Amino acid sequence: MLLIRRIYDQSEGRYGSPKVYRALKRQGVRVGENRVARLMRVWGMKARTHRIYRRLLTRRAILKAWPNYRLTLEKPAGVNQQWSSDVTYIKMGRKNVFLAVVLDLFSRRIVGWKLESSLNNELSRGALKQAIADRSPSPGLLFHTDRGTEFRALKMQDMLTRHKIRHSMSRPGYCTDNAEVESFFKNLKGELLHATSFVTLRQLRHHIKHYIECFYNTQRLHSSLDYRTPLEFEEAN
Repeated sequence: MLLIRRIYDQSEGRYGSPKVYRALKRQGVRVGENRVARLMRVWGMKARTHRIYRRLLTRRAILKAWPNYRLTLEKPAGVNQQWSSDVTYIKMGRKNVFLAVVLDLFSRRIVGWKLESSLNNELSRGALKQAIADRSPSPGLLFHTDRGTEFRALKMQDMLTRHKIRHSMSRPGYCTDNAEVESFFKNLKGELLHATSFVTLRQLRHHIKHYIECFYNTQRLHSSLDYRTPLEFEEAN
């Protein structure tokens, strides 16, 4: 029980019983998954979650788009082969602020992000700039996004052309085409932002930076990575 509580507290309440069980297994503790779930229920330990839904705007659904190259490609076999990006809104008081992220589809690692008070192409380009600067991808990288105007902007297209990055876009109404980033947004809002208020953009930016760099990329166990962290998965491959 003490070990379960320690793992739960270290995740700041973000782990449910499946991840707590996997964390115990990594530590060499022999215990059944059902027992972990039962003990967590008894002691009121429940993962922080929050349902999110984003309506597809009709005007975006009818926009002409680039092909969805992800449908014809195999899964990436290494880092910096396929990236995915998207933008979400975050409620801060009576207004919305906007977060853009770039995710490496091989390791699920967030490789670039930017938070600003307004939604424009500088936001998405800023996240991509950070990713390119930190990762130095080779020419031919696939960059997958939704059909948003911020990704169709001329400055964004010029930037992709300059770095020899191939642009791929989701089909209209198919949010599953960009499921990995949508999953990250769900986790971020459930594990960090739900039932928490932030007064300033600077404060929110600090907490998101800590979540991404000190938890999501380096500590959070991902079921899609055989319960390894993105950093561990990259180092092992």
